[in-house]
Amino acid sequence: MSKDLRKEVRTMCPMNCYPTFCGMKATVEGDELINIRGDRENPDSRGFLCVRGQASREIIGNKNRILHPMIRDNRATNNWRRVEWDEALDRIAAAIKAVTPDAVALWPGHGSIANDYGPFAHAELAMRLASMYGMQLWDPSMICWGLGGFGIGLTGAMEINTKEDMGENADLILLWGSNIASQPNTARHITAAKTRGAHIVAIDVRVSEACRLAHDHFIVKPGTDAALALAMMHVIVSEDMHDTSFIAQHTVGFEALRDHLQSMTPEWAAGITGIEAARIVSLARKYGNTDRAMILLSGSSMYKDKNGWQSSRAVSCLPPLTGKLGRPGTGFGLRHAATAHGFDLSHIINFEARPQGNYIPNQMSSMLDAMEAGRLRVLVLFGSNILSSFADANRLARGMEQMDLIVHHDLFMNDSARRYGDIMLPATAWLEDVGVKATPTHLYLMDKALEPAGEARSMTSIVRSLAERLDIDGFYPWDHEHGHIDAVLDHPSTGHATVASLREQGGIAA
Repeated sequence: MSKDLRKEVRTMCPMNCYPTFCGMKATVEGDELINIRGDRENPDSRGFLCVRGQASREIIGNKNRILHPMIRDNRATNNWRRVEWDEALDRIAAAIKAVTPDAVALWPGHGSIANDYGPFAHAELAMRLASMYGMQLWDPSMICWGLGGFGIGLTGAMEINTKEDMGENADLILLWGSNIASQPNTARHITAAKTRGAHIVAIDVRVSEACRLAHDHFIVKPGTDAALALAMMHVIVSEDMHDTSFIAQHTVGFEALRDHLQSMTPEWAAGITGIEAARIVSLARKYGNTDRAMILLSGSSMYKDKNGWQSSRAVSCLPPLTGKLGRPGTGFGLRHAATAHGFDLSHIINFEARPQGNYIPNQMSSMLDAMEAGRLRVLVLFGSNILSSFADANRLARGMEQMDLIVHHDLFMNDSARRYGDIMLPATAWLEDVGVKATPTHLYLMDKALEPAGEARSMTSIVRSLAERLDIDGFYPWDHEHGHIDAVLDHPSTGHATVASLREQGGIAA
């Protein structure tokens, strides 16, 4: 094929490394991917593309990729047989109709948001299916950052300041379980702040790359971050470094917190965290006395024990206690799934239409209890090797063994599908579908660059086909195939952006 027929398509890396999203340019020729490289014009990544992003090209044309719908009639065998799409979809719909709606569960795993992170339009369409039909509906963030977000949402401020604000305005940056190696697009702003004179402190369970960058670092015993935060607050309150005016105007519960902190001394925390009391006092004073101090809180690593969400609750009290919210260089920096002030989107899940049902809480333990009790008969998994995601894989396996039908929609055969799958559906890769990703400052169109390999179909195509078979009235009220994306983007904060308007702007909108 002539090189004149080659084209370069602007897209984004399919990895979900939020808050690090990297721009990518893909060179394609016909149905072949020739090359991928970092997009120097991307305002967030400026050409950076890590080894994971570079390796994503191996997905396209991979000989191990699933290319056709497959069914097996016995999980004890490997006798998968190729079938037509209609047979696979009809069987799924029949299994769903054979049980009560709340005996069906839908799980849009992290693989399903390769070109959807931020707006989550594709994921919300899948959730719309579950909501309008009455299926069990769970948010996969529970296996990642969800518990941390839950703790912050209970106690602190959900909004964040941008990495640009941090680089330009923060005089103290606490990298609390936040390693620069996993946030390369944030790292240069930390370096800029450090060059400007900002003091960098890292708090971690090991000597990480962030610790080596920082002026000072604190190594805490795993799972003890809450104790460190509480002891810092003890010092701040006892030495009158708290902002009484801000507390009075913008918070509730200070008196209860103050009383709770009385026994949370640095000496008490030293025995728990492994950090000397004098160093805890020094850190508390540094934070309390620095007017423009920002905390970059862990995206997910702090929340892997049963009380991890208490750590995010405790840390979230520090900014309002000292009046470090709502101003440049303060509050929280980028963290998983958080949004900056003023950014919002519309939603299409349609919870209002959800029928009454015996719904299982969005918690791994509750899900496992229900599976072991036989309450779930059909499980539909989009982009998820679920056995590798749950803390207690053995309990999950016992629950999956009891189910009537388990459906996997993915690029490759994974361990969960090998052991417990009944139907395997071939998924589109990120270059074979249209999507939008978002950072706190920009929207990025991920336009279609290649036709789907084999008979691969997108999650949205499958969801719409199932909705038709399940007779869900009004499921897709939009008049074109990207209508659900446009509906989510239809918000004042985006300027009511659409897929078409993003194309007109070269795929990037501020």
